[in-house]
Parts: sequence; structure tokens; C-alpha cells
Amino acid sequence: MSKVYLSHHNIVSALGFTAERVVLNIKNKVSGIFLIDDPAYLHIPFYGSVIPQNDLEAAFKPLETTKKYTKLEKMMLLSLQRTIEASNVSLDKNVGLIISSTKGNIDVLNNSSFPEDRAYLSTLGTEIKDYFGFKNEAIVLSNACVSGLLATAIAKRYIKEGVYNHVFIVGGDTVNPFVLSGFNSFQAMADSPCKPYDKNRTGVNLGEAAASVLVTSQREYLCPEAVEILGDGSCNDANHISGPSRTGEGLFRCVSAAIAEANIATQDIDFISAHGTATLFNDEMEAIAFNRLSLCTTPIHSLKGYFGHTLGASGLIETLVGMHSLHQNTLFKSLGYDTLGVSKSLNIIEKTISNTNTIFLKTASGFGGSNTAVLFKKAQTEKLTND
Repeated sequence: MSKVYLSHHNIVSALGFTAERVVLNIKNKVSGIFLIDDPAYLHIPFYGSVIPQNDLEAAFKPLETTKKYTKLEKMMLLSLQRTIEASNVSLDKNVGLIISSTKGNIDVLNNSSFPEDRAYLSTLGTEIKDYFGFKNEAIVLSNACVSGLLATAIAKRYIKEGVYNHVFIVGGDTVNPFVLSGFNSFQAMADSPCKPYDKNRTGVNLGEAAASVLVTSQREYLCPEAVEILGDGSCNDANHISGPSRTGEGLFRCVSAAIAEANIATQDIDFISAHGTATLFNDEMEAIAFNRLSLCTTPIHSLKGYFGHTLGASGLIETLVGMHSLHQNTLFKSLGYDTLGVSKSLNIIEKTISNTNTIFLKTASGFGGSNTAVLFKKAQTEKLTND
């Protein structure tokens, strides 16, 4: 079976509008989270990561369109435009499109100038497909907060089964009153910048971002940071509509499946890019699952301290940062962490350091008991071209 890779990519976030800028800010321990005091979002101040509208408009302007697009659509179009251009892939009938989002354009239902049907996820897919002229209908993946990571596994399967030669993924979500009011009603929002796995954590920060990537089996389309998808797994623990399994069963099973498909040992994993939302239940569940998997000594970080939780985009964005971590042989600090605050031991990355990396594990967990894990390996493109 042919190998499948993640290649050319882009990130649009409060930390920058290119993956390189975002990764540089992460390397320098810069956070995009700040206090937002705007009743248009929420009736109380909150900490989050929001893309300045003026910056987005300026970056989007060169796309030259007279049609009106929502903020989320502009984020996605901008990101995907840059990925398509970098990849030099022709959008013929052998190219697929996957869109990952948790809430899509849900904010158009709140005093918006856009028609209500713009809130449908299928409509979001059509808008993105039509702008670029994809020949196939967009596949919209909305499975809570595992959506972005799960999209990479789905793309891999389409390519391995010969449905497409290439698949473009674009994922995104915005910070809006609907999402904020929901998390606030759970009393899950932190009163300060989030602190994943820390004993003083008080909850999640929400963020907005878009990310895109080319998934391909053709090595001539690989970028220097390209990674191979070694294995994946997805499992729903069906514990609760918003609470994860206390035993980490769903996460345990999907990581086990990914390791089995990859045919590697746990000690082959150089680091874990975990979900790490900084809520009491999520972080504890992950700690239990990773200990059950004998991964308690593997270096681990959460990137939520840089972006906040970007929902359906989070798994994809954090995967792209992981690609750069492998390429640069660097482990990035888990921002916000000081003292272990879970019942099981974890090897939290406390400072950004150089470290030879070949394989990393990305995990994601979400509402409804959803869990996804994918293993990625450095593609070593300089050697592949001579094979």
C-alpha cells in the first residue's frame, strides 16, 4: 500500500497568518490569548484568542471577490488559497475537499445580514467548493472537537482506497456568542489564561482559527515539513454528552488502534501533542489514559495556551505545529504549566528545547465521548526524492 503524507499547509490565527509565523511565536512563547471585554461576544469579560477583523480584511483583500463572505469563510478561504498555491496541485476530478468545523457559521443566526441557510454546514461546504472550483462535492466533517484531526484520517482512507489522488482539508471555527454562552453555562471557562495539566487550572480559553493542508501519496508534492500518516484510531466512549470517560477508555482504545496500525512500540513515540483543554475532567482523563498506555514518561504538551481551544480546527492546527516540531527537532513548551495537577504522572514539556524527533502522537477528544488519535512520522523528503 502506498504511503500517505501531510504536506503543504497554512494556519490563520491570532498568532499569525502563516504556519511559519505561528510556529515562530510558539517557539518564542508568545500567546494569542488576551482579556476580551466586549458585550457583543459575552456579557462578562473572558480570556480568549480572537483574530482582529481589520487584519483579516487586509489579508483577504487580495483574493479579489465581490461576493460577501462570513468571517469564518474568509478565514478558511484565505488559508486554503495559500495552501493550494503552495502545492501547485491542479483541482481536477481526482482531488477531494474535506471541511472540518464544530459550529460552522452558527453566528449568522444572531442578527446577521446573511440568510439563515448560511448556517448550514452543507452551505459552508458549497461556498468553499465553489470559490476554488473543486470538481467534487465538499465532505463536511463535524464530530465535535476531534473534527480537524479526524479529517486527516478520513483523507488517508480516501487516498488509500483510490477515491482521490489528493485531498485538501480546511478546518475552522470562530469565537461567537453561541459558543461562549454554551461553555460559560458549563462553568468551564477560565478566569485567566489557561493552564493545561496544572494544579491551578480553572478551565478552558476559547479561540478562533483556520488551518488547511494537502494530503497526498505523491512524493513530488511534499514540502520540507511533510509527515507520513503511520496509523490512526477513533473511538466513542459514549460516557456523557459533554464529559469524557473517567477511565480514559475511548482515548485508550483509539491510541491503541493507531499504534497497532503503525506497527510501532510506545517507546518509538518521541512526543505527544495532546488535547489538553485545561478543564478538570479532560486533563485527568488524558493522564489516566496515557498511563494505561505506558506513555507517562513520553514528553507531552498542550498548545491550548497559545491559541485557546479552536474547536473543530484545533486538532488540525496542532498537527501542523507538530510537523514543524519534527522538522526543527524541537519540543515546544506547554504554555501555562507549572505544577502537575492530575492524579497520574505525566512528562510535561516545561520549556522549549532541542530534541531529535521522528514520530509524534496527536490526540483529540470532544463532546459526546469522541476520541481520535493519529501517529505521524517525519517524511525525510530529501531522501524520498532519491528512492
